[in-house]
Parts: sequence; structure tokens; C-alpha cells
Amino acid sequence: MINIEQQIKSEIKKGLEIIFDQPIEDKLVQIQKTRPDFEGEFTLVVFPLVRLAKSKPEDAADKIGTYLIENSQIFEKFNVVKGFLNLSLTDGFWLNALKQIKETPNFGFKEKTDDSSRIMIEYSSPNTNKPLHLGHIRNNLLGFAVSRILEACGNEVVKVNLVNDRGIHICKSMLAWQKWGEGKTPEDLNLKGDKLVGDFYVKFDQEYKKEIASLIEKGKTEDEAKEQAPLIQEAREMLRKWEAKDAEVVALWEKMNNWVYAGFDITYKNLGIEFDKIYYESNTFKLGKAIVLEHLEKGLLIQKDDKSVWADLTADKLDEKILLRSDGTSVYMTQDLGTAVQRFEDYDIDKHIYVVGNEQDYHFKVLSLILKKMGYDWADNMYHL
Repeated sequence: MINIEQQIKSEIKKGLEIIFDQPIEDKLVQIQKTRPDFEGEFTLVVFPLVRLAKSKPEDAADKIGTYLIENSQIFEKFNVVKGFLNLSLTDGFWLNALKQIKETPNFGFKEKTDDSSRIMIEYSSPNTNKPLHLGHIRNNLLGFAVSRILEACGNEVVKVNLVNDRGIHICKSMLAWQKWGEGKTPEDLNLKGDKLVGDFYVKFDQEYKKEIASLIEKGKTEDEAKEQAPLIQEAREMLRKWEAKDAEVVALWEKMNNWVYAGFDITYKNLGIEFDKIYYESNTFKLGKAIVLEHLEKGLLIQKDDKSVWADLTADKLDEKILLRSDGTSVYMTQDLGTAVQRFEDYDIDKHIYVVGNEQDYHFKVLSLILKKMGYDWADNMYHL
């Protein structure tokens, strides 16, 4: 394993011993990275050498720099800032360093030990109502890169994906395809499955906005129109049927999700990323609901008159967070509670890293706080990247 700083220190020490004609103690050769506002890569602190040089720090630095440039193959040029000698390295030095790196198996990798941390990193996190978009590309590549870096540092890393495969947004695509899809499949239309499903999610939104506009014309407020539009009512009813395991709705859900998974797989292959395990919110939301109901019974959560369940975080300078809707269906937070508990049980991890956009920062603060209030000590080991 090469050590660039050690090579530079050794070369400078050799030069100093010739300049001053005597052995030089290691502690006198103080090397640091050059400050970004000065030219150079490494800096020799000259002050400890002034006694030997018997001159001012600037003069000593100039003398040492001149000798190194004239007598070493490592240093290309130098500049002096008071008692600091800033050194620039030759292209040949860097090329040789790269050659050594190339010839060193597993350069930069640290071996795993019994004390290595087990870190889970979640990235991608797509919804099955549309294709992966630019934000997903960012999170996929960032998450996979971070997982590789953590592995190189000697950690045991578990790479996971959480697929949001249930909820009202999924039902919107399903309902739109049911109404306007005419039974067409991705093969019929020569489209990736996630693209086809995404198109029907857009179709739902277009038709929904028409219904809202129509209701507003009839005297409804915008909020009333959004709540009373027939399409959203149908989508909510479809979600209730899905949670009740209605055979026809579940069959449609499975068919359209499989179209999406096939499309996702193509994208993941093209990006060159992989996962150790994929979690599905259609499974973890059940655990999340059970956890919410358990802590409602314990008095940690509150239930409002409409039967919705909330976590009151106002004492912590946050807000109230809904965990179950009035009709008993779950929300993102419910699912994330269940997923987090499931993962720490599955892998006994030391740290969990979520690679998700900055707009979700508040969500993860709330998630961690609720889990901590529920008594899960590991809640402090969740990190939002």
C-alpha cells in the first residue's frame, strides 16, 4: 500500500539531512496539506528547522525549496508564505503513484473485522405509479456509491430498496387504466411497463382536474371540489377494497405492478446498480398499522373525533402527524414506521442511512422522533442523507 504523504516526508527528510549535514529527527519534519488558497499540494512547516538553519523562516524555506527542486524528482516548484514552504509535485510523481495504485490489489480497501459496523443504506425508493425520474437517478447513483465507499472502509453494508407499491397514488393509475386503458398491455403499445402505468397516472390527474373545475362552476369551493370529485372518491374506495383484499382489485394491482417492476429492472440494469434486499410497502404497512394501534392503546398517540390517529409532536416544536386516516387506511409515515422496525429486526444493524431528497428532511425527523418516543433506542442511529 502506497502512502503519498510518507513518501514526501521521506524525500524532504533526506534533503534536509544533506542541507544541514546531520541526522534530522522525524518530529522536525512536519508535513500538512497546502491550504486551498495557496499554490501547491503539500506544505513543510519550517519553524521547527529555524534553529538548524540559523536564519529567518522565510530564508530557510527558500533555501530548502531551492534544494528540493534542483535535487529531487518529486518536486516541481515551490512558494514561501512566511514560515511555510508550499510544494507542488511533478506529473511524474502522480503518474507513478497511480501506477502503484493500479498494481496494488484492493487499494484503499479496509478488511472487515469483528468490530466492523453493519450499515443498511436505502436508495431508489420508487413508486409503482410512474417511471424512475431524474431524482431517482441521483439517489440510485449516490446511494450505490456511498454503499461502495462504506464497504471499502471495512463496514458490512446491506443495500436495500423500498418500493412504494400501495396507496392512493397507485390506485389512481389502476383506476385510470381500468377506465381508459382498453385492456392494452406494455407489449401491445411497445412501451416499458413503468412508462405505460405512469401515463395513466397522468391521465387520472387530467380527468380529476376537469371534475374539480366542473364542481367549482356549480358553486363548490376548491377544497370541497377536490374532496367530492367522483374520481377521487372511486380511487379511495379502490384503496379500501385493496386493504380489504378484494380479489378483483388485488389482481389488477398485481398485474400493473409487475409491468412496472419489469420497467424498473431495465433501468437498474442500465444504471449498473443492485440491491441485497427489496422491501415492499404492501407488506410493511401492516406492521406499521399494528405498531400505531399498539401505541394508541398505550396512550402515546391520540385519536380524533373522525377516528383518525395522530402523533402530537407540538411539545417538541414540530406539529401533529397523521398516522392513520379516518377510514383506517395508512399513510407514508405508517409504512416507514413498520419498515424501520422490520429492518432492525431482520439485520440487527448499527446504522440506517436513507438516501432521499432534501424535501423529505422533515419527514425523517418526525420518523426518528416517533420511533424514539415509542421506545426504540436505535431511532438515534437513523441518518437522512
